[in-house]
Amino acid sequence: MPSLSEQLQDVRSRAEVCLYSGGRVAEVRTGVMAMANLPLPPCSKYHHIAAETMVIENSFGNNRKETLASLQRLSTALNILEKYGCNLTNPNRPKYWRTVKHNNPVFRATVDAIQGGRAVLCLYGYSNQQPDGLSFPDDVTDPDVGRVAAVTLEVMSLRMELEMLIKEAHPHPEFFETIIPTLRHKDVGLNTDAVVCHSSLSSTSCHSDGQTKSLAFLLQHHSARENSHGRSLSSNHKSLRSIQVFFTSSNKHPENCTICGIFRISVHCLTCLQGLCSECDRLYHFYPERASHHRTVVTSSSSSSKNKSSDSSSTWHCPHCAKVNFIQDVLCAECEHPRLESVSSTADESQLPTITEWQCKSCTMLNTASSILCEVCERPRLATRPPVTPSHPPITPPRPPAPVLGMPGDPDSQWVCQFCTYLNYSPAVVCEMCDLARPEPAPLPVKLRPPSPVRRVPALPIKPKEPTPEDLDFWRQRLMKEEGLKLIQLIRDGEKKGISPEEVYTSTKLAGDSNILPCKWLKTELPLLLDHIRMFVATSSLQSISDKTPAEHTDKLCECSAEDSRKEVDTTETQSVVQLSRAEAKQAWLTAGGDTERAARQALRDRLAKVKELASLGFSDEARCHEVLQQSGGEVRGALALLQRPLLEPFHEHIWSDKPEPPVDINHPDKQRICRRLLAVYDLPSWGRCELALSLLLEHSAPYCLEDVVQAVRESHDREFIKRVLAKECPICLSVFPHSKMQSLTSCQCSVCCGCFQQHFTIAVRDKHIRDMVCPVCWEPDINDPEHLNSYFSTLDIQLRECLEPEVYELFHKKLTEQALIKDPKFLWCCHCSYGFIYDGVQLKVTCFQCRNSFCAQCKKPWESQHAGLSCEQYQSWKRENDPEYQRQGLAGYLRDNGITCPNCRFQYALSKGGCMHFCCSQCRYQFCSGCNNPFHTTCAVDECSVSGLHAHHPRDCLFYLRDWEPSRLQALLQNKGVSFNTDPPPGTQTGMCGVIEQKDEGGQQPDSACGAQTQPGHAGLCEKHYREYLVSLINSHSIDPASLYSSNELLLACRRYKVEDTHRDGEDGFSYYSRLLEKLMDEVPLGDKVPRKK
Repeated sequence: MPSLSEQLQDVRSRAEVCLYSGGRVAEVRTGVMAMANLPLPPCSKYHHIAAETMVIENSFGNNRKETLASLQRLSTALNILEKYGCNLTNPNRPKYWRTVKHNNPVFRATVDAIQGGRAVLCLYGYSNQQPDGLSFPDDVTDPDVGRVAAVTLEVMSLRMELEMLIKEAHPHPEFFETIIPTLRHKDVGLNTDAVVCHSSLSSTSCHSDGQTKSLAFLLQHHSARENSHGRSLSSNHKSLRSIQVFFTSSNKHPENCTICGIFRISVHCLTCLQGLCSECDRLYHFYPERASHHRTVVTSSSSSSKNKSSDSSSTWHCPHCAKVNFIQDVLCAECEHPRLESVSSTADESQLPTITEWQCKSCTMLNTASSILCEVCERPRLATRPPVTPSHPPITPPRPPAPVLGMPGDPDSQWVCQFCTYLNYSPAVVCEMCDLARPEPAPLPVKLRPPSPVRRVPALPIKPKEPTPEDLDFWRQRLMKEEGLKLIQLIRDGEKKGISPEEVYTSTKLAGDSNILPCKWLKTELPLLLDHIRMFVATSSLQSISDKTPAEHTDKLCECSAEDSRKEVDTTETQSVVQLSRAEAKQAWLTAGGDTERAARQALRDRLAKVKELASLGFSDEARCHEVLQQSGGEVRGALALLQRPLLEPFHEHIWSDKPEPPVDINHPDKQRICRRLLAVYDLPSWGRCELALSLLLEHSAPYCLEDVVQAVRESHDREFIKRVLAKECPICLSVFPHSKMQSLTSCQCSVCCGCFQQHFTIAVRDKHIRDMVCPVCWEPDINDPEHLNSYFSTLDIQLRECLEPEVYELFHKKLTEQALIKDPKFLWCCHCSYGFIYDGVQLKVTCFQCRNSFCAQCKKPWESQHAGLSCEQYQSWKRENDPEYQRQGLAGYLRDNGITCPNCRFQYALSKGGCMHFCCSQCRYQFCSGCNNPFHTTCAVDECSVSGLHAHHPRDCLFYLRDWEPSRLQALLQNKGVSFNTDPPPGTQTGMCGVIEQKDEGGQQPDSACGAQTQPGHAGLCEKHYREYLVSLINSHSIDPASLYSSNELLLACRRYKVEDTHRDGEDGFSYYSRLLEKLMDEVPLGDKVPRKK
């Protein structure tokens, strides 16, 4: 059995899907009913809306009746909120769905009249506050349908629970009685439509005190009762079927249509569970998917009319505010309107006219009766009262029994009809014979009294009845209401003309019973009254100044006009006379309630208080204060602005002046002034920092400038630290500069002055390689490391952009671009002029864009016609066999053609490897071994390397190790592998001197020149060094491992060098040990992967 939370989640998810996916109305209502019937409190059932808070805040009253009335208003507001949510989830949303207007009467009377109504609209998405309402934010194109559906479902469920609670049909009212204590007292409720269904379905009896409940509500209520008794699904189905049959046969339907709410129900649909009028039924069931609904025709019977009349006999509806009152109430409890005579329901039904169109209250458009929204403005149709039918004569109350003969009767209780002279008895107000109304009560003449066998009692004199206190209260309240409505109308008329409510009320009180309207009185009489108040204030102030208090002088000043009084006042006294503005006089007049003298005294006190306030702010000239207060209409803020304006004139002239700002003079005698200038101009953080900067500048031997000191003081308040910052020594020129005038690279902590920094990098860009652009002090970083190369040059580019000249900076960018192009595999170097470019072609012949000479794209040799159609190897073989010049050069030409190639930029050098294996490329400054192409570096990447300084790691077949072998040993290695080699010089070559070109180091320069060493016999016309190089090139070309000729010491040294385990096993002889070591070395340590192996 699932828990209540799981049931709630299941019901909620299915109902939400039906709501925003356009499901059937019956399915949505079934989900809402199921959710409302779950035995959970509101705080646990509703997750989006604050249901419990809304119920508590909108429920008020001292008894159950008043509380249910407030909950009925909350239910009505929830019904409107439900319609807003359904409009948003509908795929065909209204045209103006984005806004909710406050001036909508339905919105003001329902949603805006409850607590929490706007919060629900905010949950829908109406979160943007507009002057005339609420709207969606501008960046929201469509509402969040899922969230709106979830909130709308909770609104529908809460409304369903409130309806059941009002009709006393809620299955679990204890949840609401807990939060609303007044619901626990079972007094007379507001709604008398509650239906009580007995659990016994055999009797199937339902008792109703008002209008009959709808079918949907009864089915939901009965299913909840059945579930509470734990009945099975089959019995539940049977009970539902029996209740449907009962409702079909009993003809107890709601009185008005479910959709329009105006016309009476003519058809009841059992499929969608709602009662409709004929027009709504035709429009609603016009669609094919609803055409198959099962509907029954509702017919009115005399029994139903009797039931309705008997049910409604205990209450009556007020025609003005629709308030439901009890039958004993004469006045409406809401609006206090008197109760009207009731009319016959049969006559209403028979004479009810058919409404064919209705007029929109907003745009006055005439719409058809079937439309709910206006066709022009799309505003909803407002509920209207049904048309008034001709009234019938009032129903005669039951006549009291006539006096019995022989019993004494009161003659005052008898009255004679003036038309038929029939003697009637009180309290009858209509003649029993002719049904005419009783005339005004008056004493009957004796001659019209018929003889009566009953003994007469002498009539006592009739005294006029005094009005009861209830009548006096009624007439007093009525008079107050009429006066209030009249005042409200006058205030509204005044607001249209820009007159405040206070002015209207005060003028109405002063105008009295005169026919002058307040607006007209304010225009004609008020200015004269305000001038009188101003004159009275001026007279009072003048009297206080001159200390003259004769009464006749005061009367004379009061009677004369303002101009005459100014003429009589002396010039010296006029300067101190208080002159009020009309705004001040008007404000005092309103405050005093129209009393002129009181207003004058109040205005004078207010003016003197304002002058005192201005004096406390530093303005002691009372005459000037009075003048500016009169100009500003009595506002202290405006008067203060007028008083401060002359004081700000020098500042304004200084601000808007075109003259340059004068420099700060640190030798000025006024140190406070200098600190203020520093604080204002340089925005120092505090006054103490300004004094610190001034003291540093005033030191005798301090070579500081103002800007450097200000920047240092802004960063720190430590005096010694600031001195160290201001006295930095450049390690190149040994001059002292402040820290702001020093520059440093991100790769190190060295700092140099801006001049040395600019000079160093200018020379490096113009005369050196791009890899020489390192720190001039520590020569960091290592440019050979490709990982740090890109990040270093990206930050260096930002620094050089500010300090280098434009043409030097452009040259730096050009070299940086070439450095990046070298890494492109399609980049080629010209062998004629050393110009580099990118070649995208597939042909071997390439023409340089700089020198227009051709070369081979693969072997980088100058292009010859014999190379066409041949591969590079075939061309080299042909040249060795057929070119006399090549044959004359012999092995020297071979070594030149198989010279050094930079592994980084692939630039070729026609040089032999020479004695030193460390080679530095002139193009990219890459340092590598010319025998194995491994890099030379100072920071080794091998973890277990202990060598410090510039070094490289060479494989065992590198020329670095094999150049120490004797030529005979190298020849033996080649002979063991069957590789032929030369021992005799080629015919025609020069003997005695070695002619191999090599790079030499002479005084810091590296020129290319011939070797010039003495040749040896059997070395093919080369010196011993270059002959060894020739033999090693053959070994490398054929990938021959030299370890096969290692001695025992060389084998152990190689194992230790390449970290090969050389442990001697127990009982192992020397030959087996060295054989095992040799095999292990050759298996674990391969030959060099970068060694040139050209054949």
